[in-house]
Amino acid sequence: MAIIGAHMLLYSSEPDALRAMLRDAFNLKSVDAGHGWLIFTLPPSELGVHPEETSGDGSGAHDQVSFMCSDIRGTITGLRKKGVQFEGEPRQEGFGTVAMMKLPGGVKVMLYEPRHPLAITPEKASS
Repeated sequence: MAIIGAHMLLYSSEPDALRAMLRDAFNLKSVDAGHGWLIFTLPPSELGVHPEETSGDGSGAHDQVSFMCSDIRGTITGLRKKGVQFEGEPRQEGFGTVAMMKLPGGVKVMLYEPRHPLAITPEKASS
């Protein structure tokens, strides 16, 4: 058995607007799985496992998609020019500098500049 990749999902009340933003603002390439249902190529990825932050009933557990960057302030400036909204300004966390993006349909995705060692070799940004 071989794992050949990972498939992540974002649930949005505005899926067409979110797909357009991922295509146009984030410049993600995609394939059309039919009827405009785009499946996006992502940059190299990592998977972290965190302890549950609840009393054990699972009520506070959640899964999260985050995008990493090497220059968070520059990335935020570029994404804002393309219509991406952010909650507040970047803040320091133990693992890096983070900002929360507000994407179409109420989707929140973290953007962060990691301070921890990476499990991947980042791709060169193409603009």
